Amino acid sequence: MQANIRRSLILLAAGTALTWSIAQAQAPAPTAAPAPAAATAPAAAQLTIRDIYDRLEAAGYRDMRQIEWEHGRYEVKASNAQGERVKLRVNATTGVVESSRTRSHR
Repeated sequence: MQANIRRSLILLAAGTALTWSIAQAQAPAPTAAPAPAAATAPAAAQLTIRDIYDRLEAAGYRDMRQIEWEHGRYEVKASNAQGERVKLRVNATTGVVESSRTRSHR
């Protein structure tokens, strides 16, 4: 009688282990949630508007009124270190000012 109970317990344990291993094999691996992409950002790594603001401020530009994504770069309306209003074209990947145009005061 004890032999039958022992066999039953062994079969029960083996069945439980087999069921557990099958369930583990079928369970999908957890995946990381994809990072949200910026709605207007190109596929290449680009600086954020905050990054552009901080870099321009460190370069001496002030009163940044507008930072927009235009034609693959940022266009920024600001004041330079001399207080002149300027329109800048800034590389979106490096943060380098590609061109600067003085704007007239109105």
